[in-house]
Amino acid sequence: MKKMIRPIIFGEVLFDCFPDGEQILGGAPFNVAWHLQAFGDQPCFVSRVGSDELGNKIIAAMEEWGMDTSFVQIDPQHRSGRVDVQLIEDEPHYSIAPDCAYDFIDENEVCKPENKTILYHGTLGLRNAVARHAFEMLAANPKLSIFLDVNLRPPHWHKEDVSRWLQQATWVKLNYDELEQLGSVTGDIQHDMAQFQQRYQLEQLILTRGEKGAIVRTSKGELESIEPQQVQKIVDTVGAGDAFTAVYLHGLISGWCLTDTLKMAQKFASTVVGLRGATANDPAFYKTIGLSHV
Repeated sequence: MKKMIRPIIFGEVLFDCFPDGEQILGGAPFNVAWHLQAFGDQPCFVSRVGSDELGNKIIAAMEEWGMDTSFVQIDPQHRSGRVDVQLIEDEPHYSIAPDCAYDFIDENEVCKPENKTILYHGTLGLRNAVARHAFEMLAANPKLSIFLDVNLRPPHWHKEDVSRWLQQATWVKLNYDELEQLGSVTGDIQHDMAQFQQRYQLEQLILTRGEKGAIVRTSKGELESIEPQQVQKIVDTVGAGDAFTAVYLHGLISGWCLTDTLKMAQKFASTVVGLRGATANDPAFYKTIGLSHV
């Protein structure tokens, strides 16, 4: 695949707030965009923040990291995003604040791509009709191929909406619990992936399985899988899936073969679990996996 220009990342940016009072920038689309910036892909991040202290911190952090803030809208009426995170047996549990600025992304202020590229989005950032409409206007552009990163957060999703987004997508990433919630499963992973992929005519279906690694099924019915190496230190697993996605997107953008993409995505995800939160603000961290352009 010819290298595409600037991927578009659409959705939420927020602060993950931990029990000890620590606040860390997060949100799956923001995490993905942050990593892609470190990889040299210069993402176009489309989101919205409040005209408040947290919003100012978000913009400042992006600028310091070299990210383009042109399409991060400022909302004078709604607060910046916030999620309270609790870690139970090393698994993150989230309490997501409603009616945040990212729920009100204005369709008139989103980017207007003129060249072929990838549009990434999740499901949480489309929970509100306003942001959902802005996304649908953007996604209608025929120059965009869509990567859907399923992240079902009850009660912030509806099966009918997700089914429609699946039909639009070229690539879909989800875990087995999400596969079960969105389709019928038999316990035979290969069969269940085949049924799901064929239903939505996906080029690739990417199934993540935590400590068991990941499996990808291509449109030709070929399967590629990877198991992670043993992780020496786990601080928390927040953002591991986003790290995996970011490298996977980088591989698509750069024209890597599937084997290399999957290997590097799993390697980076296994590295990120050694962090508190989902991202690092030290360029040296990204150099350890050989993808840094910061």
